[in-house]
Amino acid sequence: MPHRPIIALTAGDCTGIGPELVATIVAERRVADDARLLLIGDARVFEEGQRRAGKPFEMRPCLDPSQADWSGEAIPMIDLKNTDPSHFPVGIADAGSGRVTGDTLKAAIDLAIAGSVDAVSFAPLNKRALFDGGWRFPDEHKMFAHLLGHRGYFSEMNVLGQWWMSRVTSHVSLRQALDQIDASSIRNAIRLAVDTMRRAGIEQPRLAVAALNPHAGENGLFGSEEIDTIAPAVAAMAAEGYACEGPFPADTVYLKAFGGAYDGVLAMYHDQGQIATKLKGFNQGVTVTAGLATVFTTPAHGTAFDIIGRGIADAGAMEAALRLAARLAARRQTAAEAAA
Repeated sequence: MPHRPIIALTAGDCTGIGPELVATIVAERRVADDARLLLIGDARVFEEGQRRAGKPFEMRPCLDPSQADWSGEAIPMIDLKNTDPSHFPVGIADAGSGRVTGDTLKAAIDLAIAGSVDAVSFAPLNKRALFDGGWRFPDEHKMFAHLLGHRGYFSEMNVLGQWWMSRVTSHVSLRQALDQIDASSIRNAIRLAVDTMRRAGIEQPRLAVAALNPHAGENGLFGSEEIDTIAPAVAAMAAEGYACEGPFPADTVYLKAFGGAYDGVLAMYHDQGQIATKLKGFNQGVTVTAGLATVFTTPAHGTAFDIIGRGIADAGAMEAALRLAARLAARRQTAAEAAA
């Protein structure tokens, strides 16, 4: 990779497996060829991660990214001194831990806003703890948009190898999701999904759109949303030049995509897409916050409270998240240089 971007890496919620995932990635130098990692957080959390994972590594404290040195084995680290992991119970959602998790992410975002880092990657966090800790957002993506002052459309996407999965609605109740699915939201989701895949290097992304009802409604036999709303929205976007097709029954559309017919799938609601992708590759999936000025990536799985410190936490998705962040950030840099 010609441009090795600087990625701010946080340990996520210290009561989960995040610290040990970071320790594994850093100690094994898994992404050293793709990115320059800058740890953001409390040194005590990273030390605890090393102990839990049995993966020691050396840290080199610095005050800001301009002082970071990647020439040796030690990993640069900005010590916020804001999280003593011994104060938080392991394996549960804790408001105090959620508060400092959000504080740490904000510090990383501030560096991105200042142009000091090229992307932000974070180990798994707990949304309930984050909310209860004072970050009053239903998920971290809306928190990021708020901190960045973002006003346009954005959403999260899940990436599994070569496949990009997106959704019209996300972290809301299923009843709320049904109310939010309309022609405008579907068109926005198609546009964002395809444009994000293009920015990732897929020149002509092929997007399959899932139906809402079982069997795509069986031609209106049990549900007319496919006829009245989804199909017209897909047709309108196809007329604008987007390579999208559907709606397809949700129980078969992922088979089409994983078989190579499509580069991505647009689900109507969260679990409709997440179940398929997590079954396909639980320890490889990455979540991307699409549509924001800063690149954000994280493993698509959660904090895994039940396996902390057992030495079985798989760092595959964390590695994939960092590699994808590096790829997206490098492509942004190349595009910016070309435009200049």
